[in-house]
Amino acid sequence: MNEYALYKGDDFITIGTAQELSDYLNVKKNTIYFLATPENKRRNKGNRLVVVKIEEDET
Repeated sequence: MNEYALYKGDDFITIGTAQELSDYLNVKKNTIYFLATPENKRRNKGNRLVVVKIEEDET
């Protein structure tokens, strides 16, 4: 299961799966996936919600 970190600007909010974040924000899961897109990150001017997928080390 993939985990994601939720930020508002540079401030860390929480971490969880896409479903957990969608429940936390009370939005659809597709919204979480959009918040993780490069397009959303380009639009970020410092106060936008941004989701970052957490990659696991394979060591």
